[in-house]
Amino acid sequence: VGDAVALFDQASFAKFLVQGPDACAVLGRLSVAEVDVPAGRVVYTQWCNEQGGIEADLTMTRLDETSFLVVTGAAVQTRDLAWLRTHLPAEARCTVADITSGLPMLGLMGPRSRALLKKLSDEDLADAAFPFATSRELEIGYARVRVSRITYVGELGFELYMPAEFAVHVFDRIVEAGREFGLAHAGYHAMNACRTEKGYRHWGHDIGPEDDPLAAGLG
Repeated sequence: VGDAVALFDQASFAKFLVQGPDACAVLGRLSVAEVDVPAGRVVYTQWCNEQGGIEADLTMTRLDETSFLVVTGAAVQTRDLAWLRTHLPAEARCTVADITSGLPMLGLMGPRSRALLKKLSDEDLADAAFPFATSRELEIGYARVRVSRITYVGELGFELYMPAEFAVHVFDRIVEAGREFGLAHAGYHAMNACRTEKGYRHWGHDIGPEDDPLAAGLG
């Protein structure tokens, strides 16, 4: 991960599709970070309780004016979904759908991840054209893949979201092209070691409902 490029199977990460004219307002009320950002932008944020404690630690991507993709950990899928639905005002013009099973995610992480992805997509992925926290759809093989430049391991990296029926196809394309770049397969223990070294927080271990974002160093 630190020297070349690694492929993580992150299909178990939970994904919620939040849609409607009031989606931005609903998520803005829940989140400590500003979520009213341009389409194609990824926001890292927390959801807090009335005492300021962290109830959820996640990312959300603005897909368009009225749609957001919320991504959180597998272990808190039910918990975070319940928190979101419980705090959805009855009058809000907004719907929430759990789309986890239909949208697998692969993590391509490491200093050579951009070069490998460039070979697969032939898109301009340079910093100026594709800065950190950018998300857009690219073509990889036969699939339209949402590629988000975000990382939980501390290195240059991308999260790739694709329809479930194209997951094996995209996986095979990455593995085939990756031989040239020293691609290795990595798992959640490697991810945890990397994020610990980087100092990235993990809900349930480093932060929780009794910790506020400022005390946790997330200001």
